[in-house]
Amino acid sequence: MHLNLKKSITLGLVVTAMGILSAGCSHNTQNGAGNSDKKHSIALITDFNGVDDHSYDEIAWKGFTDYGKEHHLKRGAGGYQYFESNGASDFVPNLNQAASAGYQTIYGVGFTLTDSIKAASKKNPKRNFVIVDSVITGRKNVVSTIFKSNDASYLAGLAAAGTTKTGKVGFVGGVRSSVIDLFEAGFRKGVADGAKALKKKVTVNVQYVGDFTSTDKAKSIAKSMYADNADIVYQAAGQAGNGVFQEAKDYNKTRLAKQKVWVIGVDIDQEKLGNYVSKDGKKENFTLTSVLKGLDVVCKDIADKAYHNKFPGGKTLVYGLDSNGVSLTRGHIDAKTWSSIKKARQAIIDGKIKVPVKPAKK
Repeated sequence: MHLNLKKSITLGLVVTAMGILSAGCSHNTQNGAGNSDKKHSIALITDFNGVDDHSYDEIAWKGFTDYGKEHHLKRGAGGYQYFESNGASDFVPNLNQAASAGYQTIYGVGFTLTDSIKAASKKNPKRNFVIVDSVITGRKNVVSTIFKSNDASYLAGLAAAGTTKTGKVGFVGGVRSSVIDLFEAGFRKGVADGAKALKKKVTVNVQYVGDFTSTDKAKSIAKSMYADNADIVYQAAGQAGNGVFQEAKDYNKTRLAKQKVWVIGVDIDQEKLGNYVSKDGKKENFTLTSVLKGLDVVCKDIADKAYHNKFPGGKTLVYGLDSNGVSLTRGHIDAKTWSSIKKARQAIIDGKIKVPVKPAKK
């Protein structure tokens, strides 16, 4: 993924290719046009969300479809497919089903699959496994991938500090964990540094949904934040984060265009989720920007390596700003703020700005 700085700021290392598997234990594989090649087949095990979650799993699935098209592989057995998980109890059955179906490289999308990938990789030593957003050591048939999401979120924090008119912004996380810590820590530090540079006072209201699926709860949290005068909310809550967008749309439809509140998207460009019509009849958009995680590129890159018998088993791949694995879209960020973001991006790459990986204690 090569992102133009005029449109977006690339943040992480280019993420490697990740295979997508048959849709869930209860779903049958769907065959499409293409060839069958079990040796180079790939499968995706989703976390609690589906591949149409407008976020994490959706962008990973794009990497799978890109891989299939390039290598003329069909969707289904002997090609590429996904297995959808409705809960943690589906992880092991989905992994077993993928291995039994002959998929060679199997991906677990999300840190919640760590233990299941550990068990499956031990049980199936001749299969390749990929764990996304976590680290598994001591397994030659497992590659671990982690992202410097704190760096990307720092830039989103600068965008929030430069855009807010009320001096109040929010952060809605899914589940407290080392992975989501990165998003919160980077965002809060970016807001603080941005506000200091602009000689503004900006506060951050942090709340967690408790899972990655409860859109109603995320909507309720966002409603309370906007009611408390926050005008920007950054969501890092997976599918639950769609609730933040729903609330912002409902809220903005009752207001004039110039009074809109904003949402900062995550993982995939969530610009389209911000389309709405304001009270004064104007077609508007409230997605200020999106923090991208290049799962599509990462998934495809790893799958390509496996295709050429170069699967990086036993390694931990870290994706940061300098390798184009994560990025920040230009979105609706004003020119002055965008200029400061580009400078900060380079400063992070050069080691002049150190972004924390854990939120500061309140």
